[in-house]
Amino acid sequence: MNSPQGTQDQFHGAMRLTGNGSDRLSLVAGEVTVAEYVYRPRGKQQDSPRPYFHPLRTLAGMVVTDFGPADHPWHQGLSFALPVVGGENFWGGPSYLPGRGYVQLANNGSQRHRRFSTFDPVAGDRGGPSFVEELDWVSQAGAVLLTEVRRISASVLDEARWRLHFATELRNVSAGAIRLGSPTTRGRPDAGYGGLFWRAPRSFLGGSVHTQAGEGGEELLGMRAPWMSFTGTHDSGERSTVMMVDRGLGADVGPPWFVRTSDYPGMGPAPFFHEEFELPPGETFAASYDVTVTG
Repeated sequence: MNSPQGTQDQFHGAMRLTGNGSDRLSLVAGEVTVAEYVYRPRGKQQDSPRPYFHPLRTLAGMVVTDFGPADHPWHQGLSFALPVVGGENFWGGPSYLPGRGYVQLANNGSQRHRRFSTFDPVAGDRGGPSFVEELDWVSQAGAVLLTEVRRISASVLDEARWRLHFATELRNVSAGAIRLGSPTTRGRPDAGYGGLFWRAPRSFLGGSVHTQAGEGGEELLGMRAPWMSFTGTHDSGERSTVMMVDRGLGADVGPPWFVRTSDYPGMGPAPFFHEEFELPPGETFAASYDVTVTG
């Protein structure tokens, strides 16, 4: 199907999945819309338009994402984005060039929704509503470089927590190998961002970060861990936590993480932080994550 219809509201436990039939889906728990997934964005080309989750809320209704902040307007709630796809930028904003720094180029690609191959508002493979989305990764010049199959499901865990499962498979449909990397793999230290990235509200500045090794802050940038959580304070004084778990690399390994707590708040597993990955024609790159929102 090309788009789910909002008139087909169905429940699975405390959560249901609905759509407006044009550009977004909503995950609703009880009376709270805990997430909106915009699959046909209307952003500027230089921000690398892509599907995103925003607002993302706790079960109590507190917003835990920021969208298009002035410091990095290409940060879009919770989204999957890559800054180095060969010579293309699917992250947004300027590209890092060795010896020149960040330069705005005509290379900001976009992720384009093709269709929902599955839309199940009743029960997915993890016990809650789910959908499967197919996308094309299109360069600014108009070439389709990658195709993606994205599997998303959600469920309420208890009265304070809900979980979003995000899995992706990227296939190289171009004629040549594509190297996936980050500004750090191109020479800029401590800028290994790329992958599933969560931009937190401004009030979360100075929040606390936890991994299995203990509590910390921005000094955890680049460390490997199977999971990371970030606890921040809302303007109202209430606190919320977002925890991200990598499901693809095993319980004891985990990817490097990109995390900021001072200049701005945000985090995400960054599989290409330190090393580039070569994706041959016809081959796929797969990743799987859980995001738990508590508050």
